[in-house]
Amino acid sequence: MDFISFVASSAIPPAQITAQAARIHAATLQQSKWLDGANFTRIHPDDLAFLFAEYDAAYFGGRIKKALGKTPLQFSLSSRMTSAGGKTYTTTNRKTRERRYEIGISTAILYGCFQDDHRPMTACGLACRDRLDALQRIMEHEIVHLIEQIAWAESSCSQPRFQSITGRFFGHTQHKHDLITPRERARVKFGIQAGSKVRFRFDGVERVGIVNRVSKRVTVLVEDPNGQRYTNGKFYSKYYIPVQMLQAAE
Repeated sequence: MDFISFVASSAIPPAQITAQAARIHAATLQQSKWLDGANFTRIHPDDLAFLFAEYDAAYFGGRIKKALGKTPLQFSLSSRMTSAGGKTYTTTNRKTRERRYEIGISTAILYGCFQDDHRPMTACGLACRDRLDALQRIMEHEIVHLIEQIAWAESSCSQPRFQSITGRFFGHTQHKHDLITPRERARVKFGIQAGSKVRFRFDGVERVGIVNRVSKRVTVLVEDPNGQRYTNGKFYSKYYIPVQMLQAAE
């Protein structure tokens, strides 16, 4: 059966999905030179490459690797992705027309979860016990993006085809994660969100401003006649401050 036919029509029994995922979880911890546990505090792109290879072999019989052929597939870790758990990129060289794929995983999301968490977490509709669980669900999701890009040159997780594949192969019931983002953690743990009035010290001077955006760090706007003019007519200087360095201001 060719690659597209296999992906479009095959299904894995639920018990096998669960068993294979558990086996890959254990194998990843056993082989990794970097992971220091299921709630790891460090990770390397090689761990992502290992996960991908295990999933391709266990769920697709190596068909993804075969379909890629000589087309490069890279893996990366990003501390800048603060809402998406992962992203799959396709680039094409304008001169050679060579395609290149990349699967990126958010460390900002993974490291922000499974600390002093205030609620249970799911990814793709499935409960996650630890960071490696969450990483596996994200990787499964991104593998399907890759499959669609290889087979059909486009991919959308909101469309029926994508959700059919993730459901048949991985048992996913949703196409989004419900992991704790930096924005949620800032709101719940520190009471900080967009529009909050906050105080902080910078270069030894206490400053008061308004939270403009919450991501890995918090963007705070402080009124400053020498700053940039905003649409409300006021002038502000912009500061990027770790959330733990902020205090609510009356």
